[in-house]
Amino acid sequence: MLTIRPTGGVLGASVTGADLSRSLSAPDFAVILRALGENGVLCFPGQLLEAAALRDFSLRFGSIQTSVTGKFQDPTVPEVGILSNIVENGQPIGLADAGQDWHTDMSYRDTMGFVNVLNAHKVPRRDGKALGSTVFANMHAAYDALDPGLKRRLENATATHDFNKFWDMMVKRGTSGRQPLTPEQRAKRPPSVHPVFLIHPITGRKVLYCNPGYAVRINELDEAESDRVLEALFEHQLQPRFLHTHVWTEGDLLIWDNIGTLHNAIPDYGPNEHRLMKRCQVMADKVFQPDFVRQALAA
Repeated sequence: MLTIRPTGGVLGASVTGADLSRSLSAPDFAVILRALGENGVLCFPGQLLEAAALRDFSLRFGSIQTSVTGKFQDPTVPEVGILSNIVENGQPIGLADAGQDWHTDMSYRDTMGFVNVLNAHKVPRRDGKALGSTVFANMHAAYDALDPGLKRRLENATATHDFNKFWDMMVKRGTSGRQPLTPEQRAKRPPSVHPVFLIHPITGRKVLYCNPGYAVRINELDEAESDRVLEALFEHQLQPRFLHTHVWTEGDLLIWDNIGTLHNAIPDYGPNEHRLMKRCQVMADKVFQPDFVRQALAA
C-alpha cells in the first residue's frame, strides 16, 4: 500500500510502498499523480532503477525529451540522460553541470515540461555529509503571495522563454566543457511563449510560470519595463519561505512538477567527489488533456 508522508514544509513528500521497477496499477498511479500536484516534489527512497524501467515509469506521465546534442544518454535507452562528473578513460560519462542555477525544465518548449524523474546512483559525500542537494521553489505559493496590483497587471501577460539563455550562461562559466550550440542545434530549440500565470492542470490553481533560467521577455511590456518586472518576479519567487531542499541518498528517485516549481542543483562537490544521476525529462503533452487527469485521478 502506498504511503504519502509530506515533509510539513512548503513542498515535498516521501512515498513508500511502491516498486517502481514494475508497472504501477491505475489506482497507485492516481495516488502518485494527486500527491505530485499537492506536494510538488515526491521522493521514493530505495529505488535503484535500470534505464529501461526508469523510462517506462516516466512514460506514464508523458513523452520524454532527449538530448539536443545527442550526448550523455544511456547507450541502449536514449530517453534516459546521464548526469555525472565522473571521467572514464579521459572522457566525461555524463553532463556535469546540469541544472546548476534557478530554472524550470523545458519551459522553452511549445509543449512545456511536466515532470523530471531523477534517480540517484552515486551521491558525493564529504566527512559523511551528502553533497549536491537540489533546492526547489513553490510557484503555487509564489503566485498566492504576489502583490495584487502586479497580479492584475500581468493577468493576461505572456513571457518568451529561450533555451539559449541558460545554455549560453553555462558555456560562459566554463566549468564543465560545454560548447556553444551549433546553428542546427539552436534551431531544434526555438523560443516559445507561455502565459506568466498558468492554471495548474492537477490542482486547478494558478502558478507563477516565469523562471530566471529561460524567461527573457514579458511580451506586452517594452524592453526596459520587461527587464524590471522580470527582476522583481525572480526576486519574489526565490524568497526563503517558498524554498525546499532535498538532500540526496543513493536510491532516491525524485519526481518533481516543473509546472508548479523551480529548481537549482547545488554544485558544492569537487571533481573527485563523484555524482551519478539518471534522468528522464517528461513533456506536458498528456497532463493538459482533461481526460488524462480526470481518468487518472478517478482510478
